[in-house]
This record gives sequence, C-alpha cells and structure tokens, in this order.
Amino acid sequence: MNVLVVDDSAAMRKMIIAALNKTELKGARITEAADGKEALNKFYDGNFGFILSDWNMPEMDGLEFVTKVRRVDKRVKIIMITTEGSFGKFETALEEGVDELIVKPFTPEGLDRKIKKLLRPGG
Repeated sequence: MNVLVVDDSAAMRKMIIAALNKTELKGARITEAADGKEALNKFYDGNFGFILSDWNMPEMDGLEFVTKVRRVDKRVKIIMITTEGSFGKFETALEEGVDELIVKPFTPEGLDRKIKKLLRPGG
C-alpha cells in the first residue's frame, strides 16, 4: 500500500514513519510532503491508500488539503494529526472527510489502533 505522510516538520515526519513501521502498514511505500500544496501534487501523481496529515502547515493547511483530496477520491483513508484535540476541531475534520483524528503526542500503539479500525471492512 502507498502511504502519504504530510507534516511541515521533517523530524515529525520521521517520527510518524517510525511509528508506521510498528503498525499494520509496516512495509508500505511511504511518500513524504512538507505541506499541503506539495502533498496535493504528490497525491495527484500517486495511488495512495492512506494519508496521514498534520493540520497546521504553511502554504496549504491539512484541512484545505483534505477538502481538495476528497473532491477527487472518497476512498483513500485519511488520518489527521493535530496538537489540538477539541471536539469542535474533530467535528470540523470529520465534516471535511477525515476518517480519524489523532492528537500529538501519540504512541505507535495508538496509531496502530486507528489504522486497524480503518482497514477493517466498512472501516
């Protein structure tokens, strides 16, 4: 499976990738992007089954990126990663097409639970 990891922090992208390697997506082909604009270009060029995207980024934030992705692909699974875990933010993300939200800092186990849930039939 192809996975797109989007975060403006290179260190955070490395941490997300390390966590992914301890999940059901271990061994996936991972593509990185530093912001939503770069991610959107890579998304159009690839065939991704999963996207993990930060919310707060320059150029194009995660929510705008997700909105644009959902215009062309309703099937790709999207996990939004954020430092803010308010209910209102989660509700907004769901309305825009995010499948799951995970709050930083997170554990590989917590990420794996979200991934397994999305990989289940009907998930």
